[in-house]
Amino acid sequence: MAAGGFCKLPDGMVVVALNLPSPTAREGLPGPSAGVRVLVHAHNRARALTRLRNLGLRAVYLRGNAAPPTPDEVTAVLHHPDGLIWRTAPDNGVPIVGVVVVPELWRPIRSLLRGAAAA
Repeated sequence: MAAGGFCKLPDGMVVVALNLPSPTAREGLPGPSAGVRVLVHAHNRARALTRLRNLGLRAVYLRGNAAPPTPDEVTAVLHHPDGLIWRTAPDNGVPIVGVVVVPELWRPIRSLLRGAAAA
């Protein structure tokens, strides 16, 4: 089961965040092999999940609110024209001494699904 969560915005819309296994990892295609964090901006939770299912991510469910989107994630998805973005999921949070970690930028969902559609 994927970890995820949501937050309701003042205008009544929601931002849903899900940690999913990468679609390219299970199919052996080039792309991120780790899990991905997907953010969806929609009118309600059901529509957010429907948007993902329409893109081919069929087994996507939101149970609970264990990993809601952070304020930075909400800002990122609100400023993206598609309202549907992803990046590789953050690691377990254990710092490595002497290594500076640069946060990855958010990408449009079509760049994640492009490799899976080419197969």
